[in-house]
Amino acid sequence: MPQTIVILTEDALNPADVEHITSLHAGEDVDYRVLVPADTDRNVVASIIDHLGLGELREAWEELIRREPTPAEATATAAEQLAISLRLLRRAGAAAEGAVTQDDPLPALRTAVAASGGADGHDGVREVVVVTYPHAVEDTFHADWASRAREELHVPVLHLYSGTSRLG
Repeated sequence: MPQTIVILTEDALNPADVEHITSLHAGEDVDYRVLVPADTDRNVVASIIDHLGLGELREAWEELIRREPTPAEATATAAEQLAISLRLLRRAGAAAEGAVTQDDPLPALRTAVAASGGADGHDGVREVVVVTYPHAVEDTFHADWASRAREELHVPVLHLYSGTSRLG
């Protein structure tokens, strides 16, 4: 019976992310469940600090003048990111499904972990892999998704920075 690995990502997974994640479970009987939040409520100040901390002046300016997406726009973007992520995982030979979540993904993570337990032919959620870009404010104060999930869930949580092999 396969175990479930839940992947929470703030953007579409890229080939490097898929390679890193699937290599962690090579030869194991796992299924992936990808969750992508519809980002409808961005923290402008934290985003600007993140960009400035990485020396991304233009991105900081663009963040400042960008408008909030409508719920429909955010959901459509998340659905596209989910489709790309699932396609890449499946091309790598992995069994994968997924869903778009609300802006705060922790309730969906809680539900995924609580709902697992063998009733659907799976052994349960074995771990959560969170894939994000570096976020200086959230990461420093442990308010990021991975830190919050570690506090609330009773499964291992791995935090990877998108496109790199760096751990968060």
